[in-house]
Amino acid sequence: MSRTTEVLYFVYPDADSLARHAALRLVEQIEQAVSARGMARIAISGGNTPRRMLELLADPKAEYRARVPWQSLELYFVDERTVPPDHAESNYRMVREALLDQVPLKPEQVVRMQGELDTEEAAAKYESQIRMRFRLEGAELPRFDVVTLGMGDDGHTASLFPHTEAIDALGRIAVANHVPQKDTWRITLTWPVINQARDVFFLIQGADKAAVLARVLQGPFDPESLPTQLIRPVSGKLTMLLDSTAAAQLPPPGAEGFGRLEKTR
Repeated sequence: MSRTTEVLYFVYPDADSLARHAALRLVEQIEQAVSARGMARIAISGGNTPRRMLELLADPKAEYRARVPWQSLELYFVDERTVPPDHAESNYRMVREALLDQVPLKPEQVVRMQGELDTEEAAAKYESQIRMRFRLEGAELPRFDVVTLGMGDDGHTASLFPHTEAIDALGRIAVANHVPQKDTWRITLTWPVINQARDVFFLIQGADKAAVLARVLQGPFDPESLPTQLIRPVSGKLTMLLDSTAAAQLPPPGAEGFGRLEKTR
């Protein structure tokens, strides 16, 4: 079945401006979710790009922290490396250092992927926790309020890497994914789950992303090579927050600071 997705991209002059606008967007989405449903469930990606956004959320001197209804928030993870939670490469560790150690989130409000376990066991446990917390039945998928994503210079997002088995995982919430190009395993939410979210937005920065981003948005549909193309939310809208170097090969944004592209699959 074909679906048209409106892709909005917002271009910012530098990494700091990108992080500030990302923090504001995340806060606004959390506020909307809590207002509408009494709770906000968000799933966060790891990596260097979102770190500054999370640090801004935690900063008592910034405007964002005081606006977040922390008691009504549940924090989940989009993906994780197969390392212990205190490892330097752990997404959980990055989020803990940037955010969790600084804000009033209780341990029971944070649901992490247990990268120290066998990957299949970790994926199954994470899926089980999500099913329990969202009270899912049968093949029902969770609907996060917000999912934040990044994109690698190979076109991957979450831990959905080119030509890996997780691209074909349709009936699962979370899976273990072997990534031969990195000689490792990862744990990741599946793309159908990501697409169910009420709001999905990318944070992308760096000149090394420009060419692949142009291919993702303007090139042929080839999700085996460019898994980011699988992210087409059921809401019909996808937002990308970009720095100027990542956006260098896209059409110029409009006078209001945004551009629109349509993608059909």
